[in-house]
Amino acid sequence: MRAPVIMVHGAFCGGWTFDAFRAPFEAAGHRVLTPDLIGHDGQSSAAGASMSDYARQIARLIETCETPPILIGHSMGGLVAQMAAGRAKTSKLILLAPSAPWGVSGASLEEAVSAVSLYTLGPYWLQAIAPDYGVVRRYSVDRLQRPERKAIFARMTAESGRALWETLNWWLDPFMTTSVTAPDCPVLAIAGGQDVIHPPATVRQTAARLGGGVEVFPEMSHWLPGEPGWEAVAERCLAFIGDEGRAAA
Repeated sequence: MRAPVIMVHGAFCGGWTFDAFRAPFEAAGHRVLTPDLIGHDGQSSAAGASMSDYARQIARLIETCETPPILIGHSMGGLVAQMAAGRAKTSKLILLAPSAPWGVSGASLEEAVSAVSLYTLGPYWLQAIAPDYGVVRRYSVDRLQRPERKAIFARMTAESGRALWETLNWWLDPFMTTSVTAPDCPVLAIAGGQDVIHPPATVRQTAARLGGGVEVFPEMSHWLPGEPGWEAVAERCLAFIGDEGRAAA
């Protein structure tokens, strides 16, 4: 009997992010859960939701599992996963192009720009922010063909401005909302060598904060669960899980 796997999606997305990525894990015998974070189900709004709200949601889901699950998070969902792993018992933590926690500075110009660009919207932390196709196309799904990019963007929903502010402008947050410590489980972070939003240098800092290892896929960008080469990423995750992915019968 293999441990369950919880996959946590990133900003503007939903559990659908892992529609293809989950298949190899299920084929290996894992029960896979891909929850929609608060306000990402297309039926409600994420406005006002904090990163702490997201982390508590995932921690509660972890606690419903009969055995400590394997937690996999992508992008901002990677930061949610880091925070949730500090709240509930997790057997393995895998981070795909994760957003960095409190105290880890970005390593690229694009990261710095993203941290200040939303201020053009005014007090955006009070709003739900709609996805921008130009940003998504250039920085997230840049290795996909246009029809695939359009299909993904069509499924995206508005993101909590508060959660974005807590993630992108952590140095202004007196509550240190996204602060994390090394979890009591093995950690693997995976980066795309072409990713400018969460480049390898930043992912390495995040992994060091958590006491984990890093693997870089040089040809890949940010959409690790779905761009060309995602099968190799899933294979690396399964190798990391290994025999320890077996739960007690």
